[in-house]
Amino acid sequence: MIQTLPLALPASLVDLHRIDLSALYSTGWGVEASDVVGAPNGEVYALYLVYRHTHGVARDEPDPAKANFGYRLIARYSAGGELLASAVCCAPDSEGNASAVLNGSDMTLCVLPDGTLAVSGDPDSTTLITPDLNRVVAGYEGRARRPFEEVSPDDAFASSISVTPSGRLLCATTEYGVWDRSIQILNLVGVADGALTSTSKPAIEALAVLGPARKSDGAPRAHVRYRGRPVDLENRPRPALTERVTGETSYAWDDSRLGRPVPLAEDLFVVPFFARTFRSGSRGQPFAFALVNGQGEMTGRLQGLHEWNDSPFTGSCFAVAADPRRGRAFHLNRYGLYAWGRDGVLRARLDTQNKAFTPLTRFTLTACSPAGDLLLVHRKQHLVLCIPAPDDLGDLASSVEQALRTFARQRTALKGEWSPVNWHWTHTSAARHL
Repeated sequence: MIQTLPLALPASLVDLHRIDLSALYSTGWGVEASDVVGAPNGEVYALYLVYRHTHGVARDEPDPAKANFGYRLIARYSAGGELLASAVCCAPDSEGNASAVLNGSDMTLCVLPDGTLAVSGDPDSTTLITPDLNRVVAGYEGRARRPFEEVSPDDAFASSISVTPSGRLLCATTEYGVWDRSIQILNLVGVADGALTSTSKPAIEALAVLGPARKSDGAPRAHVRYRGRPVDLENRPRPALTERVTGETSYAWDDSRLGRPVPLAEDLFVVPFFARTFRSGSRGQPFAFALVNGQGEMTGRLQGLHEWNDSPFTGSCFAVAADPRRGRAFHLNRYGLYAWGRDGVLRARLDTQNKAFTPLTRFTLTACSPAGDLLLVHRKQHLVLCIPAPDDLGDLASSVEQALRTFARQRTALKGEWSPVNWHWTHTSAARHL
């Protein structure tokens, strides 16, 4: 079913901080979507950020109408599109109570096999929340490791999690010393050897690494293992993914970055990685959507993309979504929407220069739901669009075209119901602080 869901701000939060919803983002405030995922029961969860950073305002400004702030918001929608619950996290509440949700960068969501919502972020911090968003049941905190600082033990898990059809957890974790840098960088891809719960944190068996680690902080994380021992400079999957890319000069991949891996089948994963970016522009830089099997072998790539004409660097569109039950992968960037089969062969390309698909340039693809629907977010209008993917990818163009027309109608209906201000939606339901 085609659905359009608003990413709404709690009215209580807007009132507390006197947020001017009509103000331009150049004044220092903004709303940004981080991730949207689906649950097996048809529900949808969205993670997004609202912030204000005004120059000249003191850190300890007591007046909330003037103070800077940054909150993560989590919304839960029913299978029918109704907003069921909303939570505010990753910042103290109005009474100074700390948030139990671990904050981080590049935060993502995952609905675990038991229905628990996992919120993960760099550096390898994972928080478990009940499906109804009522409470936090566990937090596994990773701490950033920096040069010349004593390494303290942490309880890290992963920076991102995805679920295979059988319920295994595909994870990405950080590693210190990659590209000879004295910081942690997302570098390891592995599968957990058990369930992640409030009382049990499984080990992650490493399958592949993005790049070689050239220095160590002397404290490898015990839960990330390879052949039964913690991953370190010597005990690690070899060669690295960037070293397996043949026919390309190795220096082109120095300082590259790992995207979020997703399962294409039970034992086949898409691992995106991208060469370094430049302030002057990175279109034409190399990238790869590698196919890695359950033994850690790179068996191929998602094919058919041109480094310039299909570049994901324009707009930083690096996400790949997958429907492992039907063996499909999808990617959306400024130049098109792409779909592949399990064999990595490109099955469909919807060119955004085609007027019918030009609206796709305003969306970001976040994930596929368990039913195979594409979940997209409109970056300016703060709306989630759910597009049912057809059984035959040859019908993808007509399905997307119909969804975009339906989106326009549903958006108009939502405007009449919600009365947004400059595409900022608000709701009066009570938002729980986690």
